[in-house]
Amino acid sequence: MKPPDPEDLTEEDLACRRQAQRELMGPAVRFLLQLSQRGELTTAHVELSAHTLGVHVRTVWRNLARARLGEPLHRSRDRFEITDSIRTLLAYHRGNVKAVHRELAQEAETSGATPVSLSTLHRAIKRDLTPGDRAGLKNGLPASRGHDPHLRRPLTARNEEWEGDHKQAPVWVWANDRLVKPWVTWFCDCHTGMIMGWAVTPHFPHRGSILAALRSCILHDDGYGPAGGLPTRIRIDRGKDFLSRAVQDALGAFAVQVDVLPPYTPHLKGSIENLNRAATSMFFATLPRYTHAQKLDSRHHSGEKDPALTFEGFVELFAQWVTTRNADHTMAGYGDLTPLQWWNSEHTPLREVSAEDLHAFLLEGDRSTRVINGHGIRFKGRDYMAGWMTGRSGTRVHIRFQPHHLDQIEIFDADNRRHLGTAHLADQATDEQIEQVYQARAERSRRVRRDLRRAETRRRRRFKAHTTTGPAQADTAMTRKEAAKELRTRSSGRTADDLPSDYMPRRITPPGRWAVPGTSTPTEEET
Repeated sequence: MKPPDPEDLTEEDLACRRQAQRELMGPAVRFLLQLSQRGELTTAHVELSAHTLGVHVRTVWRNLARARLGEPLHRSRDRFEITDSIRTLLAYHRGNVKAVHRELAQEAETSGATPVSLSTLHRAIKRDLTPGDRAGLKNGLPASRGHDPHLRRPLTARNEEWEGDHKQAPVWVWANDRLVKPWVTWFCDCHTGMIMGWAVTPHFPHRGSILAALRSCILHDDGYGPAGGLPTRIRIDRGKDFLSRAVQDALGAFAVQVDVLPPYTPHLKGSIENLNRAATSMFFATLPRYTHAQKLDSRHHSGEKDPALTFEGFVELFAQWVTTRNADHTMAGYGDLTPLQWWNSEHTPLREVSAEDLHAFLLEGDRSTRVINGHGIRFKGRDYMAGWMTGRSGTRVHIRFQPHHLDQIEIFDADNRRHLGTAHLADQATDEQIEQVYQARAERSRRVRRDLRRAETRRRRRFKAHTTTGPAQADTAMTRKEAAKELRTRSSGRTADDLPSDYMPRRITPPGRWAVPGTSTPTEEET
C-alpha cells in the first residue's frame, strides 16, 4: 500500500506528517523488533507500519536494521541553539531579529567563524523561545503575561464572591454643555455572572460613585433588583477611591471581606474584566460617537460627526442593556442559561439589609456633633432644612452624606443613633446662577491657559536641523552688528519704537571737560 503523494498535501499537512513520523517511528520500530525476535515478523507488518507512518517501506526496514545494531533511529546533528547572550541581544534590540542577526554576523566575521543565516536564526528563535518569551523580550512583561493560561475559580454560590471595577465608556456624550466620556462603576456576581448594580458619572468616579453602586447592588426592591443582598467577599483593585475610609467602613460594618488585589493583575478579577470587554463589544460599540470606530484616515474616525447622545439618554440605554444582559443573554459556560435564570435556580439564602441600615453605613460620616438651631443645621458652611426639624431645636445630631452630592444629607440622633430624616440644602442657587459661576471659571481657565501658552512660546528656543554630527545651533541667526545694536538698545532701556516721532539726535559736540558716556576720560595733556 503506497503512502499518500506529498504533492497532494498542504504545507501544514506535511509538517504534521513529519511530526508524527518523529514521534511514532520509535514505538513502531521497537514493536517490530519484538516481533522479529519472536520470529513472527512478516513483510505485511512492515508495510502496514510504513503506511500508517506515511513513509516508504525501505525507511522502516532501514530503521529496523539500526535498532538491531543498537544504533539510534535519528542521527543527532549539531544545530544552532539560542543562548542567554542571544536572548540578551534580542531584548536589547526590542525583538528585532534582523538587528540581532547583523550583530551576530559582525561577531562571526571578527572571530573568523561562519555566520549563521537569518532563516536559521528565525527557526531557532521560534523553536527555542515560547510565544510568551518572544512577546516579553519585545514588549515587556505585560505582553508576556498575555500568553499565560489562568485557572478558573471553582463555582461556589450566589453572593459568595463579587468583583468591582470602574470602566470609562469609549463614547462621547453631552453633559453640562460639553462632550465627556462617562464612567461606569459596577459590581458583578462571580458565580452567576449577574450584574448586581451600577452607577454612572459624567466625570472620573469617586467614593460616592462606589457607595451609590453598592446601594443599588444590595437593595432588591423600590426599583432595584431582582438580585440583591450582601456578599461574603468583594475583590477590588488598588484604586484610591476603593480604598477610601468611607468604602472600607461601609463594607466592614456589614462584615464583608474585602480582597485588595496586587497591582497590575487584572487576571485575578477576570469576571469583571470580561464584563468590561463585553460591554465594549456589545453595547458601547453600537452607540454614536464611539471613539474606537473604524478610521477613515490617520486622524478621522467613522461617524465622528454624528450627533452625540445626551448623558440622560446614555444612562437610559445603559440601564436597558444591563437589564437585557441579565435576563436574555445566555452563557455557554452556565448551561446556556441567562444570569437571571442561574440566579433564580440557586437556593442559597440571601443576607438582606434594611434601607435604614444602608442610610447608616453606605454614606460617609462627619466626625463632629451638630446641633439643630433656628436656621436648621449648619454643615460645611451651608444651611440644611427639613420639615421634620419642627420642635427639635437644640437636638444634638450626627450627619452622614454622600461625597460630592451635598444637596441633601442624612441626620441621625447623636444619643441613640436613630435615623431622624433627610435634610435638603436651604437657599439653593438657581440653575442660571450656577451656570454663570461655571462660565466665569471657564473664562478664567482659558485666560490663564492662554497666558501660559504665550509664555511657553516665548521661552521655547528652536534649533537648526543637522545632517552631520555637530553641536546644537539656535535657529535664529544674526550678524555681529545686529547683536551689538540689540544689546545697546537693551542696555539703554529704550527702543526705537519708544522714541517720539519728532525726535532729533543732538549733533553739537560737547565741551572737552564734559564726561560723555561710552568714552574714556581725557588726560591732562589732552585737556
